[in-house]
Amino acid sequence: MFLKLAWRNIWRNKRRTAITLGSIFFAVILSTLMSSIKEGVYVNMIKNSAGDFYGYAQIQLKGYNEEKTLDYSFEFTDEVKNAVGSESAIEESLPRLESFALASHKTVSKGALVVGVNPEKEKLGTQLHNRVVEGEYLTQNDNEVLIGDGLAEYMNVTVGDTIVLLGQGYHGVSAAGKYRIKGIVKFGSPEISKQVVFLPLKTAQTLYGAENLITNLVLQVNSANAGIKVAKKLKTQLPENLVAYDWQELNPGLVKMIETDRTEGYVFMFILYLVISFGIFGTILMMLAERKHEFGVLVAIGMKRFQLAVLVWLEVISISVLGAIVGVIGALPVCFYLYFSPIKLGDELKQMTEEYGLEAVLQPSVAPEIFINQGIIVFCLAATIAIYPLIKLLSIDAIKQMRS
Repeated sequence: MFLKLAWRNIWRNKRRTAITLGSIFFAVILSTLMSSIKEGVYVNMIKNSAGDFYGYAQIQLKGYNEEKTLDYSFEFTDEVKNAVGSESAIEESLPRLESFALASHKTVSKGALVVGVNPEKEKLGTQLHNRVVEGEYLTQNDNEVLIGDGLAEYMNVTVGDTIVLLGQGYHGVSAAGKYRIKGIVKFGSPEISKQVVFLPLKTAQTLYGAENLITNLVLQVNSANAGIKVAKKLKTQLPENLVAYDWQELNPGLVKMIETDRTEGYVFMFILYLVISFGIFGTILMMLAERKHEFGVLVAIGMKRFQLAVLVWLEVISISVLGAIVGVIGALPVCFYLYFSPIKLGDELKQMTEEYGLEAVLQPSVAPEIFINQGIIVFCLAATIAIYPLIKLLSIDAIKQMRS
């Protein structure tokens, strides 16, 4: 009965209700779109920087994550295989040998991240073969390389050209090799594309004098959260000399950047919700001023003050939740459209975005919690603001209100 009365009461003054709904609607739709786009950017950042290359979890020898040298290589033993195989969330394990080298072609040289991979496993895990934009993919017995498109552009090389790799191998041995470029690959993260060179794992082990050794075992799981859980479990199951890292531990700079950006977003959203709060509070003040006589009559004929206070509280909640629902419904089609048709940044925006190592694409997230959170926040705001009329009406003077 109280809900029914509250619903009828808010439509007695349609203009006031429409104004309040409008302010809540626009604030909610803006905050929802902003949250959706920001979370989408974070998801793409994590996917491009971690999931598509480094993986959401890795196994390394203790010390490798700090120094990144081949001296911290290890063998992919049966004990490690059994520990990895015991986790059902792990879809594939990808052995890699990573090191740095000077890549040269004619008079051009650039530092490169050399990654020895198992071509067949990478097909199943990171879908590396789908990133070949020119030339062909590697096979296990190739003595050729794949090179990032950014690095290829910098060195002015293409498929069929030859590059020389010079570096330091396992335990200080010299590492030098001359390789034909078999294909060019493109990653979502321009930073990776500007420095990466892929070799078959056996070829990389021969180059660096690290037979049967790997520097990291990339664990393919279906999400960033799954990577965190898997790494946490494996830390107690691996041999003492090995450690499992999740993507946050492997990319602390990325995590810090996301946290900083989120904080900036919270400030903007605080301003939006401050607008909502003033709109709701203004509605309450108008309601209390316009209905003084009505409230006095209701108390005079026997309605309890607490019941009256609850009725008005429900009115405020109803109009706020209705505005939030309409705002979320308004944001849904826009978010889904941009999700399936992401915005590709161009010109200066593209250049600026890629300087941060990010893909120049805006694709919002459509995770349900983004939309649900908006309704929860507006409900909490309305419930808090509605305490004012609740207190006010509990001490109402019926005679005074009827004379006003």
